[in-house]
Amino acid sequence: METTNFKRIKHGFFPEIINREMRISSPQTFSRHFSSSQVIVEKINLYGKLNGHEGCVNTVEFNFNGDILVSGSDDKHVMLWNWATKTKTLCYASGHLDNIFQARIMPLTDDKRIITSSADGQVRLGEILENGQVKTRRLGKHQGRVHSLAVEPGSPHIFFSCGEDGLVQHYDLRCGSASKLFHCFSFKETNSPPLNIRLNAIIIDPRNPNYFAIGGSDEYARVYDIRRYQSDGSNVSDEPVNLFCPRHLLHSNHVHITGLAYSKASELLVSYNDELIYLFQENMGLGPSPLSLGSETQLRNEEPQVYAGHRNSRTVKGVSFFGPKDEYVMSGSDCGHIFIWRKKGAKLVRVMLGDRRIVNHLEPHPCMPFLATCGFDKDVKLWAPMADQSPATLAPDVIMHVVRLQRRQMFEYVERRYSRPDLESDEEDGDEDYISGLANDITFSEEYPGENFGDCKIS
Repeated sequence: METTNFKRIKHGFFPEIINREMRISSPQTFSRHFSSSQVIVEKINLYGKLNGHEGCVNTVEFNFNGDILVSGSDDKHVMLWNWATKTKTLCYASGHLDNIFQARIMPLTDDKRIITSSADGQVRLGEILENGQVKTRRLGKHQGRVHSLAVEPGSPHIFFSCGEDGLVQHYDLRCGSASKLFHCFSFKETNSPPLNIRLNAIIIDPRNPNYFAIGGSDEYARVYDIRRYQSDGSNVSDEPVNLFCPRHLLHSNHVHITGLAYSKASELLVSYNDELIYLFQENMGLGPSPLSLGSETQLRNEEPQVYAGHRNSRTVKGVSFFGPKDEYVMSGSDCGHIFIWRKKGAKLVRVMLGDRRIVNHLEPHPCMPFLATCGFDKDVKLWAPMADQSPATLAPDVIMHVVRLQRRQMFEYVERRYSRPDLESDEEDGDEDYISGLANDITFSEEYPGENFGDCKIS
């Protein structure tokens, strides 16, 4: 391991340091390369914990500058933190009647406006007044839980919400009320009425904020263009401009989407319940409807990148990119661990214990190689590269559990994707060796002694 790390430092850091000292590369370039280095990712360990909530913490987010962190919890309170000093700067009662699922700081508001959503169906605004008091009010209502909010990049006014009632709503804080865009329904070939899609996630494309994507209780990640919807609500069609779905999951009825993320290059990351994580390029879309897809169209589409090893079956988990150019993919897991893969090639490079039960949400820092996580524990955990701390070694049986799970998931994926004759042909060509090698050189970290991967249901 020491030899491997030395080679990585020699071939990765030293040329960058020399270029920086000779002023061949800019400080910004050096910072980007430094932050995205696998050596740095492998050094990420627990930096600290933020204690204060009295219930499970369901949401964390950094503000636009990255110096403030907001969290929301089952205790129905919102807290602001100076995460660098691990101190709480504000705590207020949100006005929600049930668990908070999302909390977002509106950009360019001097961190004075915070939007929240909850299991009670409400979307609320908290405004921090000059005297330090917080005034809250309801902005919108869903008939069911609201798992996700999406803020338009750089806008202090515009955001969206989606709920388990299948409704997507648009908000402009200058108006103070919600506009109902559409209800999301399933695609049906028969004359029977379509089913309501329970929505778990909504995100906005940072490169083109006119586009937003939603995912929920079927297999399709749907992309919409806000320009199709008039301010007077005259267009209520739920027809998307594009769909994304792995080929082997088309027309399936046993999976649903729990998390979505857009990269800075408009790549779409989709996390499925009881399935895997998939990365779609823009050209992998299926068009506006799966009902018009022919077999030739399906075969023509390129397959997405696949990420395996985690377990997502018990809660609504998010998924995230990490790194200055989104070089990594992150997810929590039912086994309480954090998984980090290289985006290109999907190599699993880091596994860290992040919760005693389940890690649900991971939030990358906007400009530094830090992240915050939350789950069933009543705290927020902060993670950063630790130069004076090497990762503790997990027990060999735990490491083998991760390796076996990753290999099993990949074999199941191959079996679903191809027919048996095709699978046997692939194995003859050496694909089995490639799949078996996916878990090599993973760096593991264990924070809680005595924990294992039992919740991952590894056989």
